[in-house]
Amino acid sequence: MSGRRPQLEVVADAATAAARAAELIAARVVAGRARVLGLATGGTMVPLYAHLVAAVRAGRLSLSAVTSFNLDEYVGVAPQMPASFHAYMRLHLLDEADLDPARAHVPDGMAPDLTAEASRYEMAITRAGGIDLQVLGIGANGHIGFNEPGSDFGSRTRVLELSEATRRANAADFPDGAVPERALTMGIATILEAREIVLLAIGAKKAAAIAAAIEGPLSPNCPASALRLHAQVRIICDKAAASQLDGPQADIRRQA
Repeated sequence: MSGRRPQLEVVADAATAAARAAELIAARVVAGRARVLGLATGGTMVPLYAHLVAAVRAGRLSLSAVTSFNLDEYVGVAPQMPASFHAYMRLHLLDEADLDPARAHVPDGMAPDLTAEASRYEMAITRAGGIDLQVLGIGANGHIGFNEPGSDFGSRTRVLELSEATRRANAADFPDGAVPERALTMGIATILEAREIVLLAIGAKKAAAIAAAIEGPLSPNCPASALRLHAQVRIICDKAAASQLDGPQADIRRQA
């Protein structure tokens, strides 16, 4: 079983890829097709959020009616800590745009009962009517959210162990190098319930993961390959991230 091939846009460079992803998200929000957003963190998303903030400040976009749900949070990292995804979202979006913080949801990695918190988060997404547009990055090992290789395609929001590769990749966010060993993450099934998905990938370090996700086996060994089970997935990447694809690629939409 190979699944569907996602829509693929290969653009000239990282800046163009981030701008294109932000353009798509903004268009969906303006059209009323993305009242509930699923949001991601990481370095790839920083320029994307900068574009959204600029659009809000220019009056081309409002996020005031949007509800958001972040993919994940580290276990044991308090929201006020700089390395938390709560802090990331405040820094890059919430403090800069008009998205109501009360409608911006991030899993609680400090919850005393993490299983109950995972269930609460799933229920909150359901009560909001489900996610209209889920934004994703991709790990070098093919993870989406913090769903590491081996994650079941039927998985829901839960606690899981982070791989050594993921912890090394995120070590720069922790000055003492003490990256948490666990995280709360939306599961793959939760992600696949979004009505539309856009994945942004930038740089040669993501090339192998993109190739595996699009052209490799449909397998938990590459969690992102599960996106081929969804009918509305768009992958936007720069030429470097697409460099290991063997099959026909999308046209280069724009030049630097």
